[in-house]
Amino acid sequence: MAAHPFVQAWVFKSGSLWVAGVVSRFVRSAIGDERFEIAFVDNGELLDANLVVALKNNAHIVINFNLDNPFTTRDGLRWRLLRKALPHYDLFVTPRYSSVEAAERLGAKCAIRVTQSADEIAHRPVILSVAETKYFRSDVAFVGTWMPERGPFMAELIQRGVPLRIFGPRWHKAPEYKRLAAYIVNGHLNGDDYVKAISGTKIALALLSKGNRDLHTTRSLEIPAIGRLLCGERTSEHLEIFEDGKEAVFWSNAEECADLCLSLLKTPVIIEQIAHAGTARVLANGNFNESTLARVLHTAGQLSVRTTK
Repeated sequence: MAAHPFVQAWVFKSGSLWVAGVVSRFVRSAIGDERFEIAFVDNGELLDANLVVALKNNAHIVINFNLDNPFTTRDGLRWRLLRKALPHYDLFVTPRYSSVEAAERLGAKCAIRVTQSADEIAHRPVILSVAETKYFRSDVAFVGTWMPERGPFMAELIQRGVPLRIFGPRWHKAPEYKRLAAYIVNGHLNGDDYVKAISGTKIALALLSKGNRDLHTTRSLEIPAIGRLLCGERTSEHLEIFEDGKEAVFWSNAEECADLCLSLLKTPVIIEQIAHAGTARVLANGNFNESTLARVLHTAGQLSVRTTK
């Protein structure tokens, strides 16, 4: 269940001031004297150092699995508690090499980098109904939240004639909103509608968060897993995962992105070939949650062996 918007805003503004105490009391009461081999903390912005230390009394290994970037200023004070608690975790897991280095500088005992992943069940090809096809159909789509760098990018795609649809929240905040409004379906999409919006397009854009210093994102794997052509920024990590032009297509700026999209839309067979190859690649690589978690648990197991020797 998502937190109330006020609570979310307070976490970002105050760094979980007062909220952390409530969370600590709840967790300690819930687990009591139970013992665990592993305590798995997802994100961890609400857990202070004292609670992480307390978890060590109940669990042999305490893991922090964090797909965001706690080491930038993008999220205000959201990660204040996590940064202080890092030395008390046994394992910190991140999708960024830069975050591994930052965590180690803050005293993390062990930090590893994993590739982002799609979900085996949620992210799969789906057949849309007639009504769903009408609602979600697009030639080129981006499904995601507005961020400052994304407005100008979308505006340039539209200016260059790309038949674009944008699904997602907060786009009304874009300074370019008047130019974008006709192309936007505002509002957060739940899991099923997110998959349907990607399934309904021919070319799906994967934009990276500059504030998060992303070099790939969950969409980089979710889009091919759903069976659609991934069109994303050309980065070292994207090129590690996919062969450009055969399993996905990449660009360095809005102009190149627009040219790629307009060219591909003239050759639907090529779109399907690349999309199919991209799906095959994520399946072959095992870019899914279970494989990722298996690696994390394997690492945790090795740490456990070391600590018991």
